[in-house]
Amino acid sequence: MSGAPGAVTLRERGGGEAVLPYVAALLTGEGECLPIPVGRAATRADGSAELTGAAHGFAARLVLGPPPAEGASARDAELVVRRTGRGAVDAGLRVELRLGPADDPGWLIPGAFYGQNRLPHCTRRYPRYERGVHDPDAMTADAWSLRADRCATPAVFARDRAGGAALALAERGELGAQGVGFALLDGDRPALRLHAPYREEPITYYGSATPLPPDTPLHRWEPGAAHTLRFTVHLLDADPHAYAAVLRELAERAGDGRSAGPAAWVGVAQAAELAAHGLHRWHYRADPPVLLETAAFDREALGAAGDRRAMHVSWVSGTPYAHALLLHARRTGDGPKARAATAVLDHIAGRLTPGGTFWGQWTEDRGWDAGWTGDPARLHARTLGDATLFLLRALRAERARGHDHPVWERAIRSNLAVAVRGQDAATGRMAAAHHTRTGAPLSYEGSAGLAWIAAMVEAAEAFGDPGALAAARRAGAAHAADVRAEFLCGAPEDVSLAPTSEDGYNAIIAYTLLHEADPGDPRWLDLARRAADWTLTFRYTYDVHFGPHTLLGHYGFRTRGADTASPSNQHLHAFGLVCLPETVRLARHLGDPYLLRSARENLDCFRQFVARADGDFNAYRGMVSERFYQTDCFQAKGMLLTLSHAWSAGVLLYGCETALGIPELATSRGSAR
Repeated sequence: MSGAPGAVTLRERGGGEAVLPYVAALLTGEGECLPIPVGRAATRADGSAELTGAAHGFAARLVLGPPPAEGASARDAELVVRRTGRGAVDAGLRVELRLGPADDPGWLIPGAFYGQNRLPHCTRRYPRYERGVHDPDAMTADAWSLRADRCATPAVFARDRAGGAALALAERGELGAQGVGFALLDGDRPALRLHAPYREEPITYYGSATPLPPDTPLHRWEPGAAHTLRFTVHLLDADPHAYAAVLRELAERAGDGRSAGPAAWVGVAQAAELAAHGLHRWHYRADPPVLLETAAFDREALGAAGDRRAMHVSWVSGTPYAHALLLHARRTGDGPKARAATAVLDHIAGRLTPGGTFWGQWTEDRGWDAGWTGDPARLHARTLGDATLFLLRALRAERARGHDHPVWERAIRSNLAVAVRGQDAATGRMAAAHHTRTGAPLSYEGSAGLAWIAAMVEAAEAFGDPGALAAARRAGAAHAADVRAEFLCGAPEDVSLAPTSEDGYNAIIAYTLLHEADPGDPRWLDLARRAADWTLTFRYTYDVHFGPHTLLGHYGFRTRGADTASPSNQHLHAFGLVCLPETVRLARHLGDPYLLRSARENLDCFRQFVARADGDFNAYRGMVSERFYQTDCFQAKGMLLTLSHAWSAGVLLYGCETALGIPELATSRGSAR
């Protein structure tokens, strides 16, 4: 440990460094940042260090624990700040770690910020990083601070030309809710920041294109008052994937001392029964046979006005969930549910576009159309690919039971033929969008085309089609650059080219299936592992604190195992269950108990808040909400979206039906309460 007066260098090598520029800084209501410089620094025999300083009527003492043991990265830190001046003052605390010059800082705030976060031509507006820019109205800046509960793990990562670093802390501390942040200083030096209380700057993002003012609470310091801020420092190499081991380490720490038993309210079989009931009772309509996308909790006040009378062919309704309902109906011998699910799949498979693909969405007033792409001729490839994959899985499951559906096979083959024709001849990338009339590719941008890979791999086996597997291999190799760049984007129809957890789910499914079809090629397992690590950046590793009078607080909702949807849609959702079987098999292939445990926690988490009876959390039996608000975005923290979504009930049903056949998930089958 070295440094000039007032600063301490933790690492210095080859153009990269990690410097503590001060013991702590005070943030005032006038917007000032007042450093408490290092007055004395001492290193102990065990490698721990103590930094002290005094300024502005405060004294600060920072103790850095010994360097981490082999295989770990966390260096524990404890900052104690005392008010020594006369009179009370309002101030917040900042801890800062500065790195050396960087070409690309590679910012990562898990679940909330990924690199530049928003591509320049992304049509969805949400926070974006751009070097040398401060334009709050456009939500674009080179410095951002966020409250910790926006983060799947409250940590911030960056790197310079020779190495990387991270700072992490708990969601709450002695000064209340805490936060993380970053800034680019002097034009090229990344700075990592922690705040107590939290700060939201330069704007507060509430889920809309209109930014809200900054939110910068302060703490009142009385004379003699002292408070402690605990955090961890991580010094890393320059590998952009170095975050993965840190997040696992922090997740293990967050899990220490947790209450025994899973978060789930009900066992797997009961959750499946409830979700199947809800999907059939509240979302199924027979004329024409569809799974309506939403059903309102409050039937008296909203009635049909709260029900979205539309059905996507996959994604937020449609094929995956009709497949799950059919799996459940066949297992339990439920004839009405089997007939309903079959009718929905017949309806989707029997109405193809002139271009040979599924349509995107059925609506009551318009019939079949392209969906939410904003262009009546533009079909989203992820929606089409998922519909193809899950219709194929439904067909194979039915044939195994002696039932055949030739219309389904024709639809599957037609969609796959369009996808293969649209594969870029030069690069191998799959199209991200197709034309309704011709099926021609309209774009290759983003990762939506990843959804075709799984369908092609499974079709190669089901139909004895080696050409489909060859196309899948080419596509897997082409999209590998996205996985290695740690930036997948564009899977959902509604967020343009935002990075999302759903991109990660598609990548896990695609590369796990490629590995299983082609185990002699080591690329696929490595890419599946990387995709899983990236996807887990969206998974909450801790239980968010909710006020006791909020709905989520009153019911004791536990967030560990839930995923945030995206930096654009900052709410928790259950969509990760769509890749539950592939995640478990990937954990098996890798011999990775952490990945398996995370999959189990994901299943446990969303066996909360499936309505067990009419009136349960003001819902009706079997209803499942799409959104859980773990932070102030769209609605207040602790609220629940009072709409049941077809995909939410459907993905829970799918996860439970597949879990019943997975030995590793046997411990998830019981009920905790």
